[in-house]
Amino acid sequence: MAKQGFRIADSDMHVLEPADLWLNYIDPRFKARAPVGLTEVPRDVAIEWEGRRIPNNTSLSRRMLQVVQAGQADRYAHAERRGYDAVAQVEAMDQEGIDVAVLFPSRGLFALAVDGMDPELAAAIARAYNEWLAHFCAENPTRLLGAAMLAPHDVDAAVAEARRTVTELGFRAMFMRPNPINGRYWHHPYYDPLWAELERLGVPIGFHEGGSGEMPYIEQTGKRFDRGIMGHVVSHSLEMMQACVSMCMGGVLERHPGLRVAFLEGNCGWAPWLLWRMDEHIEWRGAVEAPDLTRPPSEYFKRQCWVSIECDEEPGVHAAETLADNIVFSTDYPHGDSKYPRATEQFLRLPLAETAARRILWDNWARLYGF
Repeated sequence: MAKQGFRIADSDMHVLEPADLWLNYIDPRFKARAPVGLTEVPRDVAIEWEGRRIPNNTSLSRRMLQVVQAGQADRYAHAERRGYDAVAQVEAMDQEGIDVAVLFPSRGLFALAVDGMDPELAAAIARAYNEWLAHFCAENPTRLLGAAMLAPHDVDAAVAEARRTVTELGFRAMFMRPNPINGRYWHHPYYDPLWAELERLGVPIGFHEGGSGEMPYIEQTGKRFDRGIMGHVVSHSLEMMQACVSMCMGGVLERHPGLRVAFLEGNCGWAPWLLWRMDEHIEWRGAVEAPDLTRPPSEYFKRQCWVSIECDEEPGVHAAETLADNIVFSTDYPHGDSKYPRATEQFLRLPLAETAARRILWDNWARLYGF
């Protein structure tokens, strides 16, 4: 399939998991503690877990979701009738002209977003999601590629699950939220076994924010806003920036030169500025505070990192002037801010050179995901 002469890969397309996914797939030992999806608004991504709603949106945010997503009902009516199954997923790809997509969660963005969660329960939640996703992708394995959920609460369990999902289920990527869990930043030595295993397996880690949860995230830790719209403006990009600084300046990419990292659904316009800012600080303070780095952070990023562009992200055109090899395309289907079914059309209207567009739509994706 080609659209206007371009092969197109979606680096970050979402499934909409059934509300009872974890009840049906989790290890029976944990069934009484499994998350359950809520269905209060169209395409609801919230879960209930141990009597708590995650995300715990304000009544204003819930009303916004009801109004906005109900207003999008026509475009998702067919997928809704099919229960957002694999057939509907591929049909949505066909409408957009997408050849292949890497699938990330919706409800799963919040299922592990809890500091202090029982590590065994967290691992069981991840494993259940991955089993379901493997069955989903098996409906069309050449076009639907899974990103496995990893629970960072126990690094040894995360290493084992990464190995299992690659060797037994055929997954091509891993997924975690960028927010620190249990007070550990991503450059903490605790996570080195995970980075080493992903490097050995040859699969990338895809950081993907959710914007809420019961662990540190921008809106909650800053307490600077009284409306979700304000927090959502900054949440995804700032969480990605912090994870990027941790990976590039904390020595992770120095220690693991084969590790590939994606920062997804946080836009890309910030990337050139942040790379400059990191390099400037290394020049200024690096000899004392980052003596183990052998190159500027921007070089690690350009060698090992990718960042996603939204279909209508005009500032991304400027980012592509210096990072055309490090940007990948995303539709964000079927979330509220997705431009489906015209996301690819909108992207192709951006004033990008044809060579840059071709790299963003396919070539960079192929390098990121090992094709």
